[in-house]
Amino acid sequence: MRDFNEVDRKKKKARIKIQENPGNLSKESLSELESAVKASLKDGYLSCPVAWGIAKKYNIPRIVLGNFADRLGIRVTNCQLGCFKIEKTPYTLVTHVSADKKLLNIIELLKTKGSLNCAEVFELATQYKLKPITIANEMSSRDFKIHNCQLGCF
Repeated sequence: MRDFNEVDRKKKKARIKIQENPGNLSKESLSELESAVKASLKDGYLSCPVAWGIAKKYNIPRIVLGNFADRLGIRVTNCQLGCFKIEKTPYTLVTHVSADKKLLNIIELLKTKGSLNCAEVFELATQYKLKPITIANEMSSRDFKIHNCQLGCF
Protein backbone atom coordinates (compact mmCIF):
# COMPACT_ATOMS: atom_id res chain seq x y z
CA MET A 1 0.00 0.00 0.00
CA ARG A 2 1.12 3.53 -0.58
CA ASP A 3 1.24 6.44 1.85
CA PHE A 4 -1.40 9.15 2.04
CA ASN A 5 0.54 12.12 0.68
CA GLU A 6 0.03 15.83 0.05
CA VAL A 7 -1.38 15.24 -3.47
CA ASP A 8 -4.02 12.93 -1.95
CA ARG A 9 -4.88 15.53 0.71
CA LYS A 10 -5.32 18.27 -1.90
CA LYS A 11 -7.59 16.09 -4.05
CA LYS A 12 -9.69 15.16 -1.07
CA LYS A 13 -9.93 18.74 0.23
CA ALA A 14 -11.17 19.84 -3.19
CA ARG A 15 -13.80 17.10 -3.16
CA ILE A 16 -14.90 17.15 0.48
CA LYS A 17 -15.30 20.44 2.34
CA ILE A 18 -14.89 19.94 6.09
CA GLN A 19 -14.12 22.50 8.78
CA GLU A 20 -10.85 22.18 10.68
CA ASN A 21 -12.63 20.79 13.78
CA PRO A 22 -16.15 19.89 12.58
CA GLY A 23 -16.88 17.88 15.70
CA ASN A 24 -16.02 20.92 17.86
CA LEU A 25 -13.86 18.68 20.01
CA SER A 26 -11.82 20.11 22.86
CA LYS A 27 -8.03 19.91 22.70
CA GLU A 28 -8.18 17.17 25.32
CA SER A 29 -10.71 15.19 23.26
CA LEU A 30 -8.63 15.64 20.10
CA SER A 31 -5.57 14.36 21.92
CA GLU A 32 -7.53 11.39 23.26
CA LEU A 33 -8.92 10.69 19.79
CA GLU A 34 -5.43 10.83 18.27
CA SER A 35 -4.18 8.32 20.84
CA ALA A 36 -7.14 6.02 20.16
CA VAL A 37 -6.61 6.17 16.40
CA LYS A 38 -2.87 5.56 16.64
CA ALA A 39 -3.38 2.68 19.10
CA SER A 40 -5.81 1.07 16.63
CA LEU A 41 -3.44 1.02 13.67
CA LYS A 42 -2.41 -2.27 12.17
CA ASP A 43 0.74 -2.10 10.08
CA GLY A 44 0.32 1.67 10.05
CA TYR A 45 -3.22 1.61 8.60
CA LEU A 46 -6.67 2.18 10.10
CA SER A 47 -9.28 -0.45 9.30
CA CYS A 48 -12.69 0.86 8.16
CA PRO A 49 -14.67 -1.13 10.78
CA VAL A 50 -12.27 0.00 13.51
CA ALA A 51 -12.67 3.62 12.37
CA TRP A 52 -16.46 3.25 12.63
CA GLY A 53 -16.06 1.91 16.17
CA ILE A 54 -13.84 4.82 17.20
CA ALA A 55 -16.30 7.34 15.74
CA LYS A 56 -19.11 5.69 17.70
CA LYS A 57 -17.08 5.58 20.92
CA TYR A 58 -16.25 9.30 20.68
CA ASN A 59 -19.74 10.18 19.42
CA ILE A 60 -18.46 11.97 16.32
CA PRO A 61 -19.60 11.69 12.72
CA ARG A 62 -17.63 9.14 10.69
CA ILE A 63 -16.62 11.83 8.19
CA VAL A 64 -14.97 13.72 11.05
CA LEU A 65 -12.93 10.66 11.98
CA GLY A 66 -11.95 10.14 8.34
CA ASN A 67 -10.84 13.77 8.10
CA PHE A 68 -8.90 13.40 11.36
CA ALA A 69 -7.10 10.32 10.00
CA ASP A 70 -6.25 12.31 6.86
CA ARG A 71 -4.70 15.09 8.90
CA LEU A 72 -2.61 12.49 10.72
CA GLY A 73 -1.52 11.08 7.35
CA ILE A 74 -3.20 7.73 8.06
CA ARG A 75 -4.81 5.71 5.30
CA VAL A 76 -7.98 3.67 5.80
CA THR A 77 -7.97 0.02 4.72
CA ASN A 78 -10.36 -2.94 4.70
CA CYS A 79 -13.36 -1.07 3.36
CA GLN A 80 -16.52 -2.86 4.44
CA LEU A 81 -17.76 -2.52 0.86
CA GLY A 82 -14.60 -3.98 -0.64
CA CYS A 83 -13.65 -0.72 -2.35
CA PHE A 84 -9.94 -0.88 -1.45
CA LYS A 85 -9.26 -4.32 -2.85
CA ILE A 86 -6.18 -4.57 -5.02
CA GLU A 87 -7.52 -7.50 -7.03
CA LYS A 88 -11.10 -6.92 -8.19
CA THR A 89 -13.39 -9.79 -9.11
CA PRO A 90 -13.71 -10.05 -12.91
CA TYR A 91 -17.53 -9.91 -13.03
CA THR A 92 -17.58 -9.78 -16.82
CA LEU A 93 -16.55 -13.43 -16.88
CA VAL A 94 -18.80 -14.60 -14.04
CA THR A 95 -22.53 -15.27 -14.07
CA HIS A 96 -23.84 -13.53 -10.99
CA VAL A 97 -27.11 -14.69 -9.44
CA SER A 98 -29.02 -12.92 -6.69
CA ALA A 99 -31.78 -14.42 -4.60
CA ASP A 100 -33.89 -11.31 -4.10
CA LYS A 101 -35.55 -9.67 -7.13
CA LYS A 102 -36.88 -6.78 -5.04
CA LEU A 103 -33.34 -5.88 -3.97
CA LEU A 104 -32.17 -6.05 -7.58
CA ASN A 105 -35.01 -3.74 -8.62
CA ILE A 106 -34.02 -1.23 -5.93
CA ILE A 107 -30.39 -1.39 -7.07
CA GLU A 108 -31.42 -0.82 -10.69
CA LEU A 109 -33.66 2.09 -9.67
CA LEU A 110 -30.82 3.70 -7.72
CA LYS A 111 -28.52 3.13 -10.68
CA THR A 112 -30.87 4.97 -13.05
CA LYS A 113 -31.09 7.84 -10.57
CA GLY A 114 -27.29 7.84 -10.40
CA SER A 115 -27.45 7.85 -6.64
CA LEU A 116 -26.03 5.17 -4.44
CA ASN A 117 -23.72 6.05 -1.63
CA CYS A 118 -22.04 4.21 1.22
CA ALA A 119 -24.80 5.04 3.71
CA GLU A 120 -27.49 3.73 1.34
CA VAL A 121 -25.59 0.47 0.89
CA PHE A 122 -25.57 -0.01 4.68
CA GLU A 123 -29.29 0.83 4.88
CA LEU A 124 -30.09 -1.75 2.19
CA ALA A 125 -27.88 -4.31 3.92
CA THR A 126 -29.73 -3.76 7.19
CA GLN A 127 -33.13 -3.87 5.49
CA TYR A 128 -32.34 -7.13 3.67
CA LYS A 129 -30.28 -8.62 6.53
CA LEU A 130 -27.20 -8.92 4.33
CA LYS A 131 -23.59 -7.93 4.73
CA PRO A 132 -22.81 -4.55 3.14
CA ILE A 133 -20.20 -6.17 0.92
CA THR A 134 -22.92 -8.40 -0.55
CA ILE A 135 -24.82 -5.31 -1.70
CA ALA A 136 -21.58 -3.73 -2.94
CA ASN A 137 -20.79 -6.88 -4.93
CA GLU A 138 -24.24 -6.73 -6.52
CA MET A 139 -23.46 -3.15 -7.53
CA SER A 140 -20.00 -4.02 -8.85
CA SER A 141 -21.41 -6.89 -10.90
CA ARG A 142 -23.55 -4.28 -12.69
CA ASP A 143 -20.65 -1.82 -13.20
CA PHE A 144 -22.16 0.67 -10.78
CA LYS A 145 -19.87 2.74 -8.57
CA ILE A 146 -20.64 3.54 -4.95
CA HIS A 147 -19.87 7.12 -3.91
CA ASN A 148 -19.59 9.24 -0.77
CA CYS A 149 -17.81 7.03 1.71
CA GLN A 150 -18.95 7.75 5.25
CA LEU A 151 -15.28 8.19 6.24
CA GLY A 152 -14.66 10.40 3.20
CA CYS A 153 -12.31 7.95 1.48
CA PHE A 154 -14.13 8.04 -1.88
